Amino acid sequence: MAGKNPWGNTGKGDEPGDDGAGETAGSGGESSGGPGGDLGGGKGGEGKGEGPRNPWLPGGSEPGKRRSASIEDIFKGRGPDGPRRGGSGGSGGPTFRLPERPGGKSWAPVIVGGVALVWFAVTSVHFIQPGEQAVVTWLGGKYSHSLDSGTNFTAPWPLQMVEKENVTKVRLEQVPGTNTEKLILTSDQNLVDLSYLIRWNISDLALYKYQLSDPRNALLEIGEAAMRAAVARQKLDEVLTGEGRAEVEQDVRAAMQARLDAYRSGISVQGIEINKVDPPSRVEEAFKDVSSAQQDADAAINRARGVAQQLLARAQGDASEFNDIYEEYKLAPEVTRRRLYYETMESILSKTDKTIVQSGNVVPYLPLPEVKARSKAQPPRPQGE
Repeated sequence: MAGKNPWGNTGKGDEPGDDGAGETAGSGGESSGGPGGDLGGGKGGEGKGEGPRNPWLPGGSEPGKRRSASIEDIFKGRGPDGPRRGGSGGSGGPTFRLPERPGGKSWAPVIVGGVALVWFAVTSVHFIQPGEQAVVTWLGGKYSHSLDSGTNFTAPWPLQMVEKENVTKVRLEQVPGTNTEKLILTSDQNLVDLSYLIRWNISDLALYKYQLSDPRNALLEIGEAAMRAAVARQKLDEVLTGEGRAEVEQDVRAAMQARLDAYRSGISVQGIEINKVDPPSRVEEAFKDVSSAQQDADAAINRARGVAQQLLARAQGDASEFNDIYEEYKLAPEVTRRRLYYETMESILSKTDKTIVQSGNVVPYLPLPEVKARSKAQPPRPQGE
C-alpha cells in the first residue's frame, strides 16, 4: 500500500503505478490550499502535486531548493543600538547628533580642545599661600623641585603632582604621652619621672619629605636621648626644685638641633618646656615625707636665724650707745658719772616696792603698797550690796 507523501510530489508528473496516489495528492493540494493558506508552497489546484509547505524552505523560493542566508541577513538585527529597523515599513529609533558648525564641520574638536585647555589651567597653576611650601613630583613618585609662596606653574596632572605643607606652623609633641611614666636617672643615682614638651616646625619641606623615612619618630628619639643626657648631669635636688631646669632645657634644644642638622632632617626645634618633675610613683610617699622634713628643718633654721639677727642688732645698738656715753664721759667725767648713777637707780627702784625713812625721826610704817596690791586683786563689789 503506497503511503501519502506529506511534502507533496517532488516532480512535475506522477510516477508510474501511482495514479490513485497522484490524484489523491492533487486533490489534497487543492483542499489544503483553501482557507488555511498556501501550504504547498505554490498555487492550489494547479495539479502539480503541492502538499504542505516545507518549513526549511524560505517563502517565494523555488520548490525543492533552499536559499542560503546572506551576510546582511545575519548582522541585520545586531549592533550597539539593537535591531535595525529600516525601510518604509520600519520605524527608526531616536538618534543623537551634535549640531554642526557653519560650513558643515563638527563641534567635537572644539569641545575636546576646550576641555583640555580648562584641565591644563586647573592642574598647572598653583597658588601657594604665605607660610607654605610645596614639592613637585613626577607621576607622584620622583621628586622634581620645590615651590615657594606665590603663583607657580607646573606640568598638568598627572604628569606632575603638587603637595603643599604649612612650614611656619609650630607643632607640639608631648613626651611621654598621657598616663605614661618616663623615668630618667640623675647624676646622684636617683630616678625622676619627667615629662616635657617639644615645639618644632619644618625648615625645609623637601628634606622633611624625602630625607628620613619617619621624621616625627626620629624627632622623638633624638629628644629622649638628649633629655636623658642633660638630666644625667644634674642632681636630684636641682631637678626637683627647678634650679637646673632652664639649663636642662637649653642643653636639650642645642643637642637636638645639632643632631637633626647632621641628619639633614629639615626640622627646626623651637624650644623645650619641662612640664612635670616628680619622684617615681612607687616611692612618692617616702619622697613626700622627706620633703616635709626638709621643709620643717628649713623653717626652724629660718626662725633661729631671725632670733640671732635680732640679738645681734640689739647688741650692736647697746655697743653704739656705750660708745656715745663714753665720748660724753671723757668731756665731763663727774657730771656723767652722777647722771649714770641717777638713771640706774631710777630704773631699779621703779620696779620694786620701797619705803623711805628719815633718820632721827622714825614714824610707824604704813604698808601702802600692800594695800594697793590687795585692792587690785579683790573683785569689785556690786553697788546694791
